[in-house]
Amino acid sequence: MSINSALRAGVSGLVANSSALAAISDNIANVNTTAYKRNQVNFANVVTSQAVKGQYSAGGVQGITRQFVSQQGLIQASGSSTDLAISGDGFFIVADKGAGLTASDARKFTRQGSFSVDADGYLVNDSKLYLQGWPARADGTFDVSPSDLTKMNSINVKNLGAAVAPTQNIAVSANLNKVGVVSAQEAAYTATGANSMAAYADDPTGGTQPDFVIELNVIDSAGGSRKVAMAFLKDDSMNPNQWHAEIYSVPAGDVDNGGGTPGQLASGDVVFNADGTIDLASTTLFGSMGAAPRLTLAASTATGSAMAPAWSDAAGLADQTIALDLGKITQYASTSTVNAISQDGAGVGNIVAIEVDEQGVVSAIYDNSQIRVVAKVGIATFPNSDGLQPVSGNAYRPTLAAGEFTIKEAGVGGAGKISPSSLEASTVDLSAEFTGLIQTQKAYSASSKIITTADQMLEELINIKR
Repeated sequence: MSINSALRAGVSGLVANSSALAAISDNIANVNTTAYKRNQVNFANVVTSQAVKGQYSAGGVQGITRQFVSQQGLIQASGSSTDLAISGDGFFIVADKGAGLTASDARKFTRQGSFSVDADGYLVNDSKLYLQGWPARADGTFDVSPSDLTKMNSINVKNLGAAVAPTQNIAVSANLNKVGVVSAQEAAYTATGANSMAAYADDPTGGTQPDFVIELNVIDSAGGSRKVAMAFLKDDSMNPNQWHAEIYSVPAGDVDNGGGTPGQLASGDVVFNADGTIDLASTTLFGSMGAAPRLTLAASTATGSAMAPAWSDAAGLADQTIALDLGKITQYASTSTVNAISQDGAGVGNIVAIEVDEQGVVSAIYDNSQIRVVAKVGIATFPNSDGLQPVSGNAYRPTLAAGEFTIKEAGVGGAGKISPSSLEASTVDLSAEFTGLIQTQKAYSASSKIITTADQMLEELINIKR
């Protein structure tokens, strides 16, 4: 009966507009939710077969929910270095727990990048979802896989321990006085043994006192500070541009040189050109002429040094090689002086900040200026992200409609770049939602009028019998 079909059409209108109202309500409620994607209920007509010629049977309407997951929200600056936003396509990969994550634990996908460090050191967002990333290897690289989620772990930025950077490079800028008087002790000087400059540093009552000493600070493998001295004694020879030189440890007991001169690491001559610049090709301080200016200390041993020189057994240190840049040591007619000394290396440091760059590399910043790479955030992309299934926490699960995901490095292969210290805003437009709210209300009222009118017509039909 046509009146009955009209009733059903009116009911379908009420149901469809109720769904539209629910979607609008959800949008308005989440206007300030980070990276929230608005939903919309679209309407499609329902057509029924016309069984009786000359009579029309109403079909009604059905509501079809549409997600705008792929719509980009406005990227806004944030005051936290762990807040992240994706500029472009893709999703952060997250899990419901940090520690003990297994292959059977479900992973989710979200663009809500309001991450912070929890009590256990994990990066977790406001919905308590843990950020996943590829852990850094010892050499600073990552085992990147486009589909294997098990290669990713919850990123932890606290359980890293302290950071130490042993000294590897030292650059010295200094001048040796070309017109200085040759010391009276120079005649008895020997490069090794009791008359060496290293012997004088160990016991000032013996040895040969140097004309000039440059002290260098060295950070060892345990983060301790050691002192190495570079001593110079003007050579009373036919070559006025030549100096005796030694490098030794202060105190001498820090190193073991296999029974040689206590603390001595190197000895030889330093030669200068006539213009006052150093002649490294003729310098013998590091062995033969032209040898690279480098100090090598073998690791400490438990049964005495197997190599010389080495760190002392009591120090218990790893081997260390230090490259010396002596190119700015000069010999001019001016007072011997140190102009500048620069070296790398850093003692024990603790984490003071966490930073993430545009490529998704998470780094820990230490108070000794060291930077340690922790992990790299992967970006998951889908062929049809609008087909994802929403779950609580402003996250999504994969579906057949969304297609197979691919994990990419940020900014590579169509994946969006990561914007550190930023958050993506909700895509809800309040003016559009309020307009839709008015339209939905009117449409709902109109559908209710259909039911009222059909009821009145049925009442008239019943009254015919009277």
